[in-house]
Amino acid sequence: MKGSSVKQGGSATGRRAFLAGVTAVGAAAMTRAFAQAASSVPPPPEGGKGYRTASEQVADLAARRVSAVELLDQAIARIEVLDKHINAVVVRDFERARRAAIAADQALARGERRPLLGLPMTVKESYNIADLPTTWGIPAFKDWRPTEDAVVVERLKAAGAVIMGKTNVPVALADWQTTNPIYGTTNNPYDIERTPGGSSGGSAASLAAGYVSLEAGSDIGGSLRTPAHYCGVFAHKPTYGVLPRRGQNFPRQPALPSAGDGLAVVGPMARSAQDIALAFDVMAGPDELREGVGWRLVLPRPRHRVLRDFRVLVIDTHPLCPTAEVIRTALAQLADRLGKEGATVARQSSLLPDLAEATRNYMRLLGPIMTQGRPPEYYERMRSIAATLGPDNQSLDAILVRSANAGWRDWEAASNGRTRLQSQWATLFKQWDVVLCPVMPTVAFKHDHGEPSARRLDVDGKSQPYNSNIVWAGLATGGQLPATVAPIGRTDTGLPIGVQIIGPYLEDTTTIQFAQLLEKAFGGFVPPVL
Repeated sequence: MKGSSVKQGGSATGRRAFLAGVTAVGAAAMTRAFAQAASSVPPPPEGGKGYRTASEQVADLAARRVSAVELLDQAIARIEVLDKHINAVVVRDFERARRAAIAADQALARGERRPLLGLPMTVKESYNIADLPTTWGIPAFKDWRPTEDAVVVERLKAAGAVIMGKTNVPVALADWQTTNPIYGTTNNPYDIERTPGGSSGGSAASLAAGYVSLEAGSDIGGSLRTPAHYCGVFAHKPTYGVLPRRGQNFPRQPALPSAGDGLAVVGPMARSAQDIALAFDVMAGPDELREGVGWRLVLPRPRHRVLRDFRVLVIDTHPLCPTAEVIRTALAQLADRLGKEGATVARQSSLLPDLAEATRNYMRLLGPIMTQGRPPEYYERMRSIAATLGPDNQSLDAILVRSANAGWRDWEAASNGRTRLQSQWATLFKQWDVVLCPVMPTVAFKHDHGEPSARRLDVDGKSQPYNSNIVWAGLATGGQLPATVAPIGRTDTGLPIGVQIIGPYLEDTTTIQFAQLLEKAFGGFVPPVL
């Protein structure tokens, strides 16, 4: 299988080569208000034909069937009517967006063509945009404004995107719910009593509500994938290091290339898999500040172009947490459909790494990152709690407590464990092209903003630790593997269900291609009833 490579560098040409293969009020009252608001929203283009994809909108712009200003006005109108109940777009930059849209229309009139020219979109609040607040939902940073854009934002703008605002996040990007003291709570458009996920929850809600067709989020513990699953949209967690994180740093910190934690990534979200491919092409490529380091990356082309050629391993059981029956049923139905399409499908493999050990090792890597920057008393408290835990206690909560005071030897041991697991994944992907598994143990759950230590996860009536939400997300992140989420069904009450498509290291185009084929064969995004 041929691949393409590019030297470390930041030119558009270089990136093309790099990618060549490639809270709450009464539910009844809120629902009535939500329906009344939705009735006054202007229809989508072409007489209410439906939610347009980014690719369709770009084509309409290029053909002059619609102007960038018209698309922006429609998005703004929808946000101003509906977002009082969803609360997704919490930082609004409409005036600068209007100037950018006017400039885009002028460029289109001159015959210019760029991948996203004139397309309105939003990005996650954690991305730096010059002169807009970047808080990560932390009150201490409420008034901080960076002076330059994140690299991904620069690339989106260079491709012609009209950035009209930023979407909500949980405090420090550290929850599967999206609420913070600055901007409040974001609600799921499919059920406003439920979370849209986190930490890119505002991003997914913005897509599902029809505000925009493209978004940029980030992920270390499922923060792209969870909201996509909960809100019925697509997302791609890339192979670690393939997309530049610079400018998606902690507030007030220097905008530097990734510090090398080996886990955190940025990535695209959209309502179609084709748009994921489009945005990935725009966003990906080495960080310009690393030019001259001399390393090269290769992204192979997709392994296959039709479903029948794929070798698919489907797993739905994790030893550390049960998975809801409705999700396992949706996966089983998908496996059956894939088999009827001619794909090679299996439900088990002796090559699969130990999922419990893979998840625990991921938590050993994640814990020190998520507990950094706390006051001294926090670490003393964690040390005291750790002393009460027996050595045999290998629960995820226990690992998180111990990792708050982990030393270099602990980190190095976990890093070595990751290397061993990566070798096992590489062996598995010689026999299988993709692994399909749940995104989360459940569908979107009801808002629970109580004390974190008191929260519980309900899986089919059985109480589980809240941190068990992370078990399925940790497999790809802990192995630095690409993973694309695609919607595959809905519950009887209309809540979305997604599938996580995990692929081989650096083979992002394979998981994105598989998501495109699923969408074409079986359908994808289904709008909420607003």
